[in-house]
Amino acid sequence: MRANLVRIIVSSSLLVVLCAASLSAQARQGRAAPPATPPAAGETGVSPGDVQRMFDAYMVMQAQEQLKISDDHFPQFLTRYKALQELRRKSLQEHGRLLVEMRQMLNAPNPDEAQLKERMKSLQDLDSRSIADARKAYEAIDQVLDVRQQAKFRIFEEAMERRKLELVTRARQANRAKSQQKKSEVK
Repeated sequence: MRANLVRIIVSSSLLVVLCAASLSAQARQGRAAPPATPPAAGETGVSPGDVQRMFDAYMVMQAQEQLKISDDHFPQFLTRYKALQELRRKSLQEHGRLLVEMRQMLNAPNPDEAQLKERMKSLQDLDSRSIADARKAYEAIDQVLDVRQQAKFRIFEEAMERRKLELVTRARQANRAKSQQKKSEVK
């Protein structure tokens, strides 16, 4: 029962934020009437990071519903799924950090090839480690799910990832448009 309440709250919150972001973007594109009152000074839109966090919570609740995970198995699934999400997030951050370092080295007048080679090795090691860690995380999740749920989970994840990318892109576009609008108001 508590899981259902949490699911309703998370789903409702995500829906409100996504609708607001969508309406805001539509209003800027002339497809919807502008809001009756302008946003207060200093009020900002939804950041892509906010959308990511809310979407992660939404995905967990949708997974329970779509995969038909029992309330008994859900805590185990939740812990293991959050571990997979965190693993992905950390791997992506580290990957990005290494690429930034290599880009900075390459922009230097005389890049040190030994350091570049070291960063390349670090990147390859990270990629190998990330794949192995993700495999272990999936194995842990699969221990909680039956074969049918495992297959549905892989399909579910792909569909949710596509949807998340769409929402993050929309949030970025809305924030970019808002930023451009503020710049034009200042001029």
